[in-house]
Amino acid sequence: MVGELKMVFAVRRDLDLGKGKIAAQVAHAAVSCALRSMERQRDKFDEWMRQGQKKIVVKVPGIEDIIRIREKAASMGIIFEVVTDAGLTQTEPGTVTCIGLGPDSSERLDTITGMYHLL
Repeated sequence: MVGELKMVFAVRRDLDLGKGKIAAQVAHAAVSCALRSMERQRDKFDEWMRQGQKKIVVKVPGIEDIIRIREKAASMGIIFEVVTDAGLTQTEPGTVTCIGLGPDSSERLDTITGMYHLL
């Protein structure tokens, strides 16, 4: 039996981004993770689609957390996408705003992001 699959997005709270900006940054991460998953882990992507495309957004204090999440995901072979902003509105160009993970099993993703609170 296949377990529950989801994507998780971790957003930096130290940047004080507006709601619309957060939505756009998470959308960038979701599209990028989905496309990468379709190419590299098609069976997992297809099952995630069948399960309803679950997505969770959590908040992290700052860039150090994004780096830690990225390193852990890479070591576990989990698809991830770090989003950097173009800097046209609320941030400087190249500012890392969030990271997307998955789709992957809830259990595996929870070992990386389960300690953070929902946004």
